[in-house]
Amino acid sequence: MQRHLISAADLTRDDAVLILDTAEEMARVADRPIKKLPTLRGRTVVNLFFEDSTRTRISFEAAEKRLSADVINFTAKGSSVSKGESLKDTAQTLEAMGVDAVVIRHGASGAPYRLANSGWIDAAVINAGDGTHQHPTQALLDAFTLRRRLVGRDAGLGQDLSGRRVTLVGDVLHSRVARSNVDLLHTLGADVTLVAPPTLLPVGVEAWPCEVSYDLDATLPKSDAVMMLRVQRERMNAAFFPTEREYARRYGLDGERMARMPEHAIVMHPGPMVRGMEITAEVADSDRCTAVEQVANGVSIRMAVLYLLLGGMESAPQARPPVSHHRPSDERSARTSFAEEK
Repeated sequence: MQRHLISAADLTRDDAVLILDTAEEMARVADRPIKKLPTLRGRTVVNLFFEDSTRTRISFEAAEKRLSADVINFTAKGSSVSKGESLKDTAQTLEAMGVDAVVIRHGASGAPYRLANSGWIDAAVINAGDGTHQHPTQALLDAFTLRRRLVGRDAGLGQDLSGRRVTLVGDVLHSRVARSNVDLLHTLGADVTLVAPPTLLPVGVEAWPCEVSYDLDATLPKSDAVMMLRVQRERMNAAFFPTEREYARRYGLDGERMARMPEHAIVMHPGPMVRGMEITAEVADSDRCTAVEQVANGVSIRMAVLYLLLGGMESAPQARPPVSHHRPSDERSARTSFAEEK
């Protein structure tokens, strides 16, 4: 693992499989009466959110607290950022406080990369979504959900997604989730197809490691998983399709369309869902939809990422690497293997 997690494209196959396997171990913690580990005791993690968020922020906070980290939540609203403070000044303030990791969500694409490589702060940086660029932990939790559903919880250990066919449908142009998933699913060996109106596909999409289609009905029977993307009106500055009704008719997923998918195929959504437009209530509430499962898996994935970046480990937690008995007790507790904590 590298020191930072900025983009899904930075992960190798082995990196990604290590995170997925570690997340399986972390998921078992959720089944315990006490859902806490002392792995990051004494470490301080800041959730630095310049954009509104519910699922991602709460998911990271839950992951950090389950690993016993000290958590500081920072939101731009009500902070010095609203008075004009720059990202550099905010970062240097956090550095002065001695934080160990920064989870950052920012409206500007590239802000997490800038923070990680500027020299402003000496801490691990995790990208929780930047503009329309990347959202790597979302792609990881999606891959984790796919592997569990299509390969199996235990059978999937050590496995990638080779040969699986995943279709992403909707607003690809404004979606950091789409970009991250294309990168990671390709790394894991899956075949990815993007389905969207021509106006909602980015320039240069033909160079992405995926196929592009404008016909959802033709793609559904060949898909192992269909991921519906939210239409991001807050990022739109023009009319990208005639009406919501027309969009739903061409690119919305309803019960009739879901019936054309293979029996084993699943429906995914990163949330929040716009019911009635991109997905109907019938599909969203069906057993084949994994939206709620993805939220639960997000905590396990983010625990795994934090553990691997801050826990001082280079192998899966069940490997039980040797620990020096001469290390001071506080440092040892922060680096103790997950297997020993079990």
